[in-house]
Amino acid sequence: MNRTIIFWDIDGTLLTTGRAGMYAWKDALEAETGLDADILEFDSAGLPDPLIAERLLEEYGSGASPAAVRRLLRGYELRLPENLPRREGGPLPHVREILDALRSRTDVYSMLLTGNTQAGARAKLSYYGLAEYFTAGAFSDGSPDRTAIAHEAMARARELAGEVHAERVYVVGDTPHDVRCAQAIGARAVAVATGRYSLSELMALGPWWAVEQLPEPNLFLSKLGLASVAESQWSG
Repeated sequence: MNRTIIFWDIDGTLLTTGRAGMYAWKDALEAETGLDADILEFDSAGLPDPLIAERLLEEYGSGASPAAVRRLLRGYELRLPENLPRREGGPLPHVREILDALRSRTDVYSMLLTGNTQAGARAKLSYYGLAEYFTAGAFSDGSPDRTAIAHEAMARARELAGEVHAERVYVVGDTPHDVRCAQAIGARAVAVATGRYSLSELMALGPWWAVEQLPEPNLFLSKLGLASVAESQWSG
């Protein structure tokens, strides 16, 4: 069976936290450095969590040693669940409907490809009710390099699906980093302008498909060359 692999980014693609995660970073940074810094407008879009930790320590701490980065990351992970309720967030338009349409299919694997650490991803997906849709993925725990995370994601996809054809692999994301991830592994980039980047900014990077937001499930499936929900149910 020629399986389709869909790699999903989290923040700005599957869901928004309303930037509640920055409260967790703020509290963790204060615990690490003693500094009550105003970081709520810190630009974290597309940055892997270890790189966020490193940059915060470089700007507000006394240096970003590997040990300090690890401590700050762990402090953020521990504080994230209690801080998510501080802002209004949730799944973005049509996300849950698309994931529902994909979850029962044997010809599609939905996986995560994210700059979140595994613990951070779990906290967000669990809080907003999306954890049940994902059992595998690649995270930033091993490396903050997005290209390395993308290659790890492909390796895990091959473990699950066997032979993987690049023309049946998609990376769905909201930042230039996600588009470049797709390009690095020969996949098709689906760019959604539901984060901080505009549609024109994303289109300039040459993604396979760019949209203002994810469409309703049948259009999404059709664009990816998959049978619609109705057709899939009829053929079953």
